[in-house]
Amino acid sequence: MNTITVGDRKFVKYISENEIDKAVERVAAEVNEEYKNDIPVILLVLNGSVIFGSDLLKQLDFQCRLCCVKVSSYAGTKSTEKVKNLIGLTENIENKRVLVIEDIIDTGNTYEFIEVMLREAHAKDVKIATLTYKPDSYRKSLPIDFIGLEIPNKFILGRGMDYDGLGRNLRDIYQVVEE
Repeated sequence: MNTITVGDRKFVKYISENEIDKAVERVAAEVNEEYKNDIPVILLVLNGSVIFGSDLLKQLDFQCRLCCVKVSSYAGTKSTEKVKNLIGLTENIENKRVLVIEDIIDTGNTYEFIEVMLREAHAKDVKIATLTYKPDSYRKSLPIDFIGLEIPNKFILGRGMDYDGLGRNLRDIYQVVEE
């Protein structure tokens, strides 16, 4: 299935499940090396990171704690430029290393919002792992520590990413067809 319709938009297959799995394996190897002597808090950013987070967690060789936050910055296919905190931090992260798990980093607004929240909670160290990264859209100075796939600035869905709440469960990543 190379072209699909989700909601009122058409999408074309862009990245295969196999390519995504290889990227997750590579990120897991890098994360395992970084945290081999630590017990970090793994912070999933809901809802999008659930699938990538699950795939990644199964490949980690160290002990960790799991925590979730839920923020929102998208409406349809566009960033609202404003991040809303829907479910805040529930784990005490003071003096702990934190690995943020994201499905996608584009403008960096969400990551910056979460990074400030974690610093204010006195995290010892904050790093981020993302399945997809849009370097042409990124406007922040925070480093992106672990990147699965660099992609162009096109709207995508699948593998956790959605269009108006739909399409997260797709095994492949699809790109919107511009009309």
